[in-house]
This record gives sequence, C-alpha cells and structure tokens, in this order.
Amino acid sequence: MEIPVYLFTGFLESGKTKFIQEMMTDDRFNEGEKTLLLVFEEGEEEYKPQYFASPNVHIEYVEDIDDINDSLLSAIEKKHGIQRVIIEYNGMYEVGKLLDVMPDNWTLAQVLMIADSNTFMNFNANMRQLTFDKMQSSEAVIFNRFDDKKDKMEYHKIVRAAGRKIDILYEYTDGHVEPDRIPDPLPYDIDADIVEIKDEDYAEFYRDICEEGSKYDGKILSFKGIVAVDDTLPKNTFVLGRHIMTCCEADIFYGAFVCEHRQVIDLKKRDWVKITAKIKFRKHEVYDGEGPVFEAISVEKTDKPLQELATF
Repeated sequence: MEIPVYLFTGFLESGKTKFIQEMMTDDRFNEGEKTLLLVFEEGEEEYKPQYFASPNVHIEYVEDIDDINDSLLSAIEKKHGIQRVIIEYNGMYEVGKLLDVMPDNWTLAQVLMIADSNTFMNFNANMRQLTFDKMQSSEAVIFNRFDDKKDKMEYHKIVRAAGRKIDILYEYTDGHVEPDRIPDPLPYDIDADIVEIKDEDYAEFYRDICEEGSKYDGKILSFKGIVAVDDTLPKNTFVLGRHIMTCCEADIFYGAFVCEHRQVIDLKKRDWVKITAKIKFRKHEVYDGEGPVFEAISVEKTDKPLQELATF
C-alpha cells in the first residue's frame, strides 16, 4: 500500500512542532487515519497528543538519521498499520538523506519549510547549503513571526534563487497570513523574435526552461555557452551549456542542452560559441526521453564571458 508522507523541514526552534500540533488538532486534517509522527529533533515545544483530533497517532523520536533504515520504518508501518506519515525533520540533515532511508512505498505528498523570519537570514548566511537544500525541496516556505519592519523582498529573492514555483507565505505575529505577491518577471523578453539570453541571465533561463519548458517550444533563442562533445553522437550534434552554481561550490553543475546543426562543424571540447537556434521539444538519446533540442541556425566561436560561472 502506498503511504503518503507529509514532510516539514526547517531549523531548530523555527516553529515546526507548533505548526504540526495545530494541524493535528484540526478535524479537517484528521479523519481517523493511523498516522506515524516521525520526529527528528526535540526543541522547547513538545507535542500534546491529548489534543490531537484523532487518537490514532503513533509518535517515534529519532536521535540520529543513521539509526533508521527502510526495513525499520517498514516494520513500524506494519506493526501499527500506518496509513500516512508526518515527519518533523532535523534542519541539519539534507533532505536526500531521508529519501535514502524511506521505504519504496512511502511517497512524498507535500513538503513544507517552516522558517523563523527572525533567524532565517543568519542561517542563510552561515549555512547556505543546508538552507538552499530545504527551500529547493519544498513546495512552500512559510516565514513565521513576521512583522512590517521586515523587507519581504529580501526573503523573496533568497527563495526565488531556489525555485520560481515555490510558494512563499508570511505569517505575522498577530496570526494572519499573507501570500507573497511580488512579481517575478524574466530578465529577458520571451516574446521577442529572437530571445537574447545575456551571460548573467543564463542560470535563470536554464531553471525556467527546465520548470516550464512548453512555453519555449518553437522559440528562436540565442546564448553563449561552452561546448561538450561525445564521439557516440552524430557528427552534427553537440552539447552546449554553462556551469551553474545554485548555492555554493559543492553544487556546481553543467546545465546544458542538445544542439543539432544542418552541417558538420569543427567544434572541440571547451570551445566557447554563440548559438542562435530554434527550440523543439522532442525525444533524444541524450535526454533518455523528451527534452529541448536546439536546432541551430548559426553557430559562431566566441570569447568566453568575463564570469564563466553562471549564478542566480
């Protein structure tokens, strides 16, 4: 049986326990399902199961993620007849460590990050990789303990660096909640006859086409990138992209696309070129499925940009 998992991430004292406690006392979220509440850290706030809307909640505390594995969690599921799982996750662990130990029949249904707006900036400055990991994995980030003295734009920009589709909510100290309504225009004109991607905008473009690729299908686009070649590909086919840093040096990756030219051109690995091409979404062996194929109109060798690494 498939078990839905509701995952709540965030750093210590961010308000995760309070959020989950309030959720568990709400009849709308509790219809009697046998629930496993898996808690990876204990703060000052404690759970009060006597106030839960349903008594069918089994709480397990985990001191160290290395103490559990998929077999142990499956045994707990079987023992208590678990129908769903709620996890309060330790902010010092990467989300990937949890996914590695989850049983195969456990499926993420929702991932939320709870953040204390008073301490978030400090965590982001000093533990950027862990903060980015939580945001990138989440459907929404909830900034609680918010007030009018704080600049929403500062929080907005940090979250948007992790993803354009992440919902942002501000929970004020008086209890009311406001959704983030700050617009996120692209730094280039996607409706231009030729969409020009500047060097400094490549990371934003790469993320956007990966998240909302359909709006680029059929567009003509121009950008500068570094070539990768593979002897297994046809002679008129190459890969072109940029190295992108999403968070820190440990997260640098080569964000690239398949390019095809009507004729064979002499390109070598690490050549910098400027391409103008029409984008077609179709199957290609490089993608192991469907992806954006850049059908080149022109390819010209060029100088590398002043900043080779693309960043947000």
